Amino acid sequence: MPTAHRHRTRPLVASLLIVAACLASAGCCTGPLEWVRNGFKVGPNYCPPAAPTSEMWIDANNPRLKCLSGNGACWWTVFNDPTLDTLIAATANENLTLKMAGCRILEARAERGVAVGNLFPQQQQLEGSYTRNALGNGYPLNLFPIGHYYDNTLLAANAAWELDFWGRFRRAIEAADANLEAQCAGYNNVLVLLQAEVASNYIQMRSFEERLQLAQRNVNLQRETLRIISLREKAGLVTELDVQQATYNLGQTESLIPVLDAARRRTQNRLCILMAKPPQELSGMIPTPGAIPAAPPDVVVGIPAELLRRRPDVQQAERVAALQSARIGVAEAEFYPHIAITGTIGVQAQNFSNLFNSNSVVGQIGPGFNWNVLNYGRIKNNFLAQDARFQQAVLNYRDTVLRANEEVENGIVDFLREQERVAALTLSTNAAARSAAIATQQYEKGVIYYQPLLDSERVLTSQQDTLAESRGLVALDLVAVYKALGGGWQATSEAHPPQRDVAASPQLAPPPDPIPVPPRKPQPQL
Repeated sequence: MPTAHRHRTRPLVASLLIVAACLASAGCCTGPLEWVRNGFKVGPNYCPPAAPTSEMWIDANNPRLKCLSGNGACWWTVFNDPTLDTLIAATANENLTLKMAGCRILEARAERGVAVGNLFPQQQQLEGSYTRNALGNGYPLNLFPIGHYYDNTLLAANAAWELDFWGRFRRAIEAADANLEAQCAGYNNVLVLLQAEVASNYIQMRSFEERLQLAQRNVNLQRETLRIISLREKAGLVTELDVQQATYNLGQTESLIPVLDAARRRTQNRLCILMAKPPQELSGMIPTPGAIPAAPPDVVVGIPAELLRRRPDVQQAERVAALQSARIGVAEAEFYPHIAITGTIGVQAQNFSNLFNSNSVVGQIGPGFNWNVLNYGRIKNNFLAQDARFQQAVLNYRDTVLRANEEVENGIVDFLREQERVAALTLSTNAAARSAAIATQQYEKGVIYYQPLLDSERVLTSQQDTLAESRGLVALDLVAVYKALGGGWQATSEAHPPQRDVAASPQLAPPPDPIPVPPRKPQPQL
């Protein structure tokens, strides 16, 4: 486990000698600036922690699994469904959760600007004053050449510059950079989840539509069967038992329709919310009826090690660890004195007319330091707390990588096995349809009683519904694979960068595009 703990001494004498050397250079800032220029910084230098990944997928030998490199930028196009393409594009433009993630990037960028500003004089202010003064009669006027009444006018600029002697501000900039990159990765992660949710709800909607069509078709067939049985019962060819059984079978099939229709409406409502619309009919955007998107038999998954650069949540977890490592350096810098240069320059005069004369110039400049020598208990515990948070961030990063591997493996096995299930269900459904047709013919000829026909119709209805559901699951499992692989953000994050909502902030101009998350090469372990 990487750790921020390392051998660190805080000798009082050495620190005092450093402070003395800085104070001795009051007329010249070369001493402290040399330290800053040479890049001296306390705290650990971060290296990306090692992440546990498999060498290859468990089903790598399956011919339907293509272990080829690729980023799956537009993975939803494998379904060849223009409606799905339109829905994903509309959601990427309008989704509110994605816009909130974009606002977090803007916030992180502004916070980085604040951190960078600390490298320059941290306090700058202008002050001015005018006073009218009066001295009492008992004041010894002979000691000072002033009268009973006099003015005092002051206009000055004050500045204080704490030198980044120990790298505290530069570590804060490192933390701000890592936070900005983490928010960019978080935006991409929201985009990946959003695309997968849109595709999943659309596939479910199409599955419910097809199951509704099958249920309605079987209802029509069973109504015709009930009509024929009713006529045969009136003719005395069958008993009332056949009529009641046919009525029961019809009612069971009809009961599926409201359940499936409600589920279809729920998926449509969810799609509306994802596109930042109130729930409404989407007939203008989604033509009906439509078929379940057909999943291709093969899937390109790459290799497990590619998850480190393809999955935004993995990138975000790694950047959070980098952020926390930098904060350790900020906390450690508090062990040492804060060395600053303060100064004032301005003009001061008794009469306003003499304010801007050369003789009215006043000013001061000099170094100083502030050392919290009695707060070491609090400083040390804050340092330990930041280190513990770093350990948590590293463990969370490793756990995120492990969970990413698990999600891909689960998606792969579900996709492959569901395809096998579809093949088996197709055979059984065809056999059930043929059995129902034969039973209908034999019943009409009086060869068999109604019970075999009733059983064959029940089996056919169940098998058709199960097959349609399984075909939808194949497409859903493929979506889960691409979601687990972290595909999709590579294509749309550049096309739809986060921007400030100008309508909400009309007085501000939109900022430039966010900083993309740069690829990072593996580095040695800390």
